[in-house]
Amino acid sequence: MTKSAAPAIVLQDICLDFDGRKLFDHLDLTIAAGKCTCLLGPSGCGKSTLLRLISGNRAITYSGTLSFSSTNHDVCWMSQNDLLLPWMSLLDNVMLGARLRRRVNEQVREKAAELLRSAGLSLYKDALPATLSGGMRQRGALLRTLMEERDLVLMDEPFSSLDALTRLKLQDLAAEMTHGKTVLLVTHDPMEALRMAHEIVVFPAVSAQPQKFTGLPGDVPRRPGDPDIVPHYNDLLAQL
Repeated sequence: MTKSAAPAIVLQDICLDFDGRKLFDHLDLTIAAGKCTCLLGPSGCGKSTLLRLISGNRAITYSGTLSFSSTNHDVCWMSQNDLLLPWMSLLDNVMLGARLRRRVNEQVREKAAELLRSAGLSLYKDALPATLSGGMRQRGALLRTLMEERDLVLMDEPFSSLDALTRLKLQDLAAEMTHGKTVLLVTHDPMEALRMAHEIVVFPAVSAQPQKFTGLPGDVPRRPGDPDIVPHYNDLLAQL
């Protein structure tokens, strides 16, 4: 069996209408393989729709070409809603993929338990989603996504409901666990994009061609107080 690989993604001449308006008008965009690319822009410009399109959602109709550099890759997708199953404990929700594949074993349980510890959720591993706060549920959904260790990771505002300190901690964890994967992350937060991204794609408006923000400093995640982030932050705000 051919080993799977983190794919590059190429979108060519993509046209897509949504609710009677043109969302993408001959969109051309290349997403680098094995790196984290952040999609940044105003609400309604098509960032989430682009994620669903790349995920293979058959309900989305479009013209143009969507291609991947690898035909043998696995995908996981985290939506804006946590989508935790209400009858399952938090631990079982985090292990959902393994449960569906009937591959839950002691190693899987230990990995899930360690992720819960990393996210500050150990005391809630047996709790049902209805008893958790929105931020806790979002952390659970993020851990469920990271458990999958897929080649292509699509995340739609995965840190939006988290407090500032928890957000930084979970950003670090996500960057560590998705290293070498192709990650596409939607955010409204310029600083989050600067922390997490190897590349940033700015969507200025509906149906406009996105622009790549260039010149990011080296490794990710970056610290908010790093002196080389401040000028990039100001430049990114200006481009937005």
